[in-house]
Amino acid sequence: MNVFAHVEGLIIAALEALKADGALPADLDLTGVEADTPRDKAHGDIATNAALVLAKRAKMKPRDIAEKLKERLDSDADIIQADIAGPGFLNLTFRPEFWHGIVATILNEGEAYGRVNVGGGVKTNVEYVSANPTGPMHVGHCRGAVFGDALARLLEFAGYDVTREYYINDAGGQVDVLARSAFLRYREALGEDIGEIPEGLYPGDYLKPVGAALAEEYGEKLLGRDEADWLPLIREKAIEMMMVMIRDDLAALNIKHDVFFSEASLQQNGRDRISEAVDLLKSKGLIFEGVLPKPKGHDDEVWEEREQTLFRSTEFGDDVDRAIAKSDGSYTYFAGDIGYHFDKLERGYKHLINVFGADHIGYIKRMKSAVAALSGGEADLDIKVCQLVKLFRAGQAVKMGKRLGTFVTLRDVVDEVGRDPVRFMMLYRKNDASLDFDFAKVTEQSKDNPVFYVQYAHARSSSVIRNAKEAIGELDTSIEGFRKADLSKLTDPGEIELIKMLAGFPRLVEGAARAHEPHRLAFFLYELASALHGQWARGNDSPHLRFIRDDDVGITSARLALIAATRQVISSGLGVLGVEAPDAMR
Repeated sequence: MNVFAHVEGLIIAALEALKADGALPADLDLTGVEADTPRDKAHGDIATNAALVLAKRAKMKPRDIAEKLKERLDSDADIIQADIAGPGFLNLTFRPEFWHGIVATILNEGEAYGRVNVGGGVKTNVEYVSANPTGPMHVGHCRGAVFGDALARLLEFAGYDVTREYYINDAGGQVDVLARSAFLRYREALGEDIGEIPEGLYPGDYLKPVGAALAEEYGEKLLGRDEADWLPLIREKAIEMMMVMIRDDLAALNIKHDVFFSEASLQQNGRDRISEAVDLLKSKGLIFEGVLPKPKGHDDEVWEEREQTLFRSTEFGDDVDRAIAKSDGSYTYFAGDIGYHFDKLERGYKHLINVFGADHIGYIKRMKSAVAALSGGEADLDIKVCQLVKLFRAGQAVKMGKRLGTFVTLRDVVDEVGRDPVRFMMLYRKNDASLDFDFAKVTEQSKDNPVFYVQYAHARSSSVIRNAKEAIGELDTSIEGFRKADLSKLTDPGEIELIKMLAGFPRLVEGAARAHEPHRLAFFLYELASALHGQWARGNDSPHLRFIRDDDVGITSARLALIAATRQVISSGLGVLGVEAPDAMR
């Protein structure tokens, strides 16, 4: 049950009754009426903006509407009191029994608790990682990979039909550089001393296995042949082996894509998605020949005005129109992106999400414009940017550089600290904020390490339930047993506050899914873990608050039911983030 949706339903019903009684206009539009948590807990459990939202429409004072609504809600059996605050906010305080029902709901729904259907089964494409297949994944790719995967999990949890997609950039100049670099390693594998890797090629040792595989497959057949002959063969083999490595790197983080889409396939096998997309835009009058203004900061002496084929992206919110063809008539990289997104739309996706690195911010407006133009506004594109990750070891920043072959790989980080710390910490900052990743801090066992603290809350819950069974043999510690517990015994304010946090889980999932912000879930889990650990600590100071009371089976059973409900929410939340929920920790 979404408690806020439930309360909104109560409020709407009360307003409809006021309309029927003539206390409010019969045609009053009730949209925008919401229930939410008050900023100050002392003001009650849930507040509504109803009076403020409806005042102008009803041509009444907000406080007059609040008074009438208060009178209606005062009679509700679950509400202790309704108080008017400020210009017309209505604050509601609910009876303990109302909150006890949340625990029962969680125990009855189990893993289904918190799932919402805001997505309505809409086909949604989440494209993330999409790193050039020129080497291993580095820690910068790691953040986008984890964010994209967690977002896809979150959207599925919220009722969207999600496809996870990886765009293989296998048609640009960088893969020709890869092929030439692999050719050197091929010659090396055949016994040639290749010396230092020339400037502009990839020097990393990760290409040695590619060279060895090529030597085994072709022997010396490629030596002495023109580049035009060997380049396509080596490029295909190198990309294939790089993608195997990339898939393995992603698997170390428990990340799997449904679709690996080849950029080269846009213009293969008798189809040309780029030309199809351009033709569609032409039919809408959005392609023209023109001259772009000189970019800001460009050297006047080298600037040359020239006519180009342009897309009218400014009609859809972009800063300038964008070139889709070069002076030689070949398509620009942006034209390829237009063709790729056209293909997504042709596959039936109405909701597109791209996860970009910080170096692609400049592409956001043009890509949004392209999707709006191609779909006629029937599909939407959201682009989430993941800012840089800064690594620290022993207080020193760890530098990265793919071309130098000295970068820290994703696998290096996962192998050193484990999958769960990497995933959780990559999500413990909003995606568009820079992230400092400290190898020591993410493995320490303390409250300052969020992933440990949250996982420990789940493990502690399981431990308490196991210990209770040992301490009180007749206690039924099954979920069925907890469902039979007398929850009215949960009267301590700390217990009620913990339940209120659990009650907010469905609303949090809904908001995070709509905003495409999985970090909200990581924050929530840390706060929930803090509340559970805090309640456990209170029992150390006040024995009557201990979770296990061998002198009172009834209250123990009720508290264990609350712990089981909390454990379920933590488990579900960690599952959405792709992090393990352990029953024990070393």
